[in-house]
Amino acid sequence: MTRSPVLVDLKFDPQTIANALQKAFPDRGSINLADPVNSGADLADVDYAILWKPERALFSRAPNLKVIFSGGAGVDHIMDLAGLPDIPVVRFVDHSLTTRMSEWIVLQCLTHLRQVDAYRKQALDQHWHELPQPEASEITVGVMGLGVLGLDAVAKLKTMGFDVIGWSRRHKTIDGVTTYDADNLDAFLRETDILVGLLPLTPETTGIYDKALFSKLRQDGALGKPVFINAGRGKSQNQADLTNALSSGVLGGASLDVFEIEPLPAEDPLWTMDNVVITPHAAAASDVRALFRNVETQIARLERGEALEHVVDRATGY
Repeated sequence: MTRSPVLVDLKFDPQTIANALQKAFPDRGSINLADPVNSGADLADVDYAILWKPERALFSRAPNLKVIFSGGAGVDHIMDLAGLPDIPVVRFVDHSLTTRMSEWIVLQCLTHLRQVDAYRKQALDQHWHELPQPEASEITVGVMGLGVLGLDAVAKLKTMGFDVIGWSRRHKTIDGVTTYDADNLDAFLRETDILVGLLPLTPETTGIYDKALFSKLRQDGALGKPVFINAGRGKSQNQADLTNALSSGVLGGASLDVFEIEPLPAEDPLWTMDNVVITPHAAAASDVRALFRNVETQIARLERGEALEHVVDRATGY
């Protein structure tokens, strides 16, 4: 039986993709749109596509797709596309991606707890001075978004000794963790010293991290001022409000991996703020080898008559 090749349209490093595809999908092959030889390829018979910010005309070129696999944890780059067919969209859920995200979140919480930037500045000035700092148990980390990534982050932050609480639109129960839902956002914020953003991007979460939200975070906690950490989606933060909150002292600091515009423009004031850690959307970079293995697994499930895993709910957008 002739099997349809897997369509790959990923805006990652082209050589990394090409190398990974040499061993991926051995029984069906692939069409890599990053390869110029495939720029005009006939996609009419393609069943499966792996996409990250694909070309706008893709769905007209590939009208018979059966499943779309996201190239990363987020799916807003697919759900917002004009002409999106009514077929399953599958999120990338993988241990390596989850672990990378949790590592970054724990690193940033510890960076602010242990005043890493302040000590780095002192070292540059050859200034020997111990700064007062609380224990992790004195700090409440509030995690917004309790999906796969959020739950792993919660578990690892608790292991480090932080007091951890969680928020999600719909109520979730986590052993040993106080959780809040959409009706109790203000109560959640009042308890939070470090706010961790891991929300998917939907119409409801676009711009949710704004002036009003930042002003409700705990202002008299052990850190002195609250801290904002965002590794979810850039458009969930109102960047002007965020910048103002940092410059005015409403926020004591931030660690940001995602932004409204990426790459972050050179003239953006966030670059020069002493209390801001910036990383280039690298908190949980997708391992394309793991991505392709995940897609192979899901295609095999489907072709055995089993249900796909991690399918996006079109009603919620995640």
